[in-house]
Amino acid sequence: MGLWYTLGLSLGLGLGFGVIFSGLLGVNAVGAGVAAIVGAVVGAGFGFVVIGDVAETIAGGTAGLIGALSAAAVVRGAMRRGATRMGIAAYVSMVGLLVCLLALIPLVGYVVTVVLPLLAARMRGKQAVRYAGLRTLAK
Repeated sequence: MGLWYTLGLSLGLGLGFGVIFSGLLGVNAVGAGVAAIVGAVVGAGFGFVVIGDVAETIAGGTAGLIGALSAAAVVRGAMRRGATRMGIAAYVSMVGLLVCLLALIPLVGYVVTVVLPLLAARMRGKQAVRYAGLRTLAK
């Protein structure tokens, strides 16, 4: 197709890999850091090995870092509100897989790379406290 397609593909796949690793590892600050590093390395590795150009390598690595940091905000917020590790890993990993599949559509990789961090920043501003459940009725 051309450079614009391969750049979008690298961006979308790097973002998806970053989201997947953040879902699996990002339950605490250390795990989020490891997920960011691994997401950047895998995204860059994908851009280099599969596509084989410097621009795609940089795009994949940058998008992997952005995806891991964006998903880490969601994962940490969900864990703070009482989510289970396996549950949040399953849901966020499925979102990462969906992002990888959407990256195959031309131009969607660019859009998702811009929209995902904006949604994560918006969600971070609306952090709710842990749900008290029926304990609030007992008072």
